[in-house]
Amino acid sequence: MRYASIKIGISSLALVAILFMTIAVVISASTQEKKGAQQNGVDNSKMGPYRALAQHIYVDFQKGDLAGAAEMARVLERLWDKAEDYGGDTALSKTNRKLFDDIDKAMDQFITPLTEAKGKAPDPVKFKAAYNAYLDKLKQAD
Repeated sequence: MRYASIKIGISSLALVAILFMTIAVVISASTQEKKGAQQNGVDNSKMGPYRALAQHIYVDFQKGDLAGAAEMARVLERLWDKAEDYGGDTALSKTNRKLFDDIDKAMDQFITPLTEAKGKAPDPVKFKAAYNAYLDKLKQAD
């Protein structure tokens, strides 16, 4: 009789362990799905690439690399125009012209101090405000 209760106890313990492992796998998978909204630090959203470039530009500016920031600002502007202005039926300029114009204006206010700096650094406070305003506008289109 004593051995039967041990077998039942071990079976119950194994069942409980399997249950906990299953719960752990489900929780882990759901956590990974939430993180799946990004890949290599870039949002997998329509505005993700623009946001990543803006962040790169801002970091270059903070490091004092004005030439690098200005170069990336030109890349951002060209990418934006190609994809969202001339990008076909799914381009933001075709699907939501007002939002496109708002984002385009915010982007210009963010990058113009760099592209037209002529070696002089933009005011850090104004530049950060323009950067944050641009990111806020991008969120509206995600």
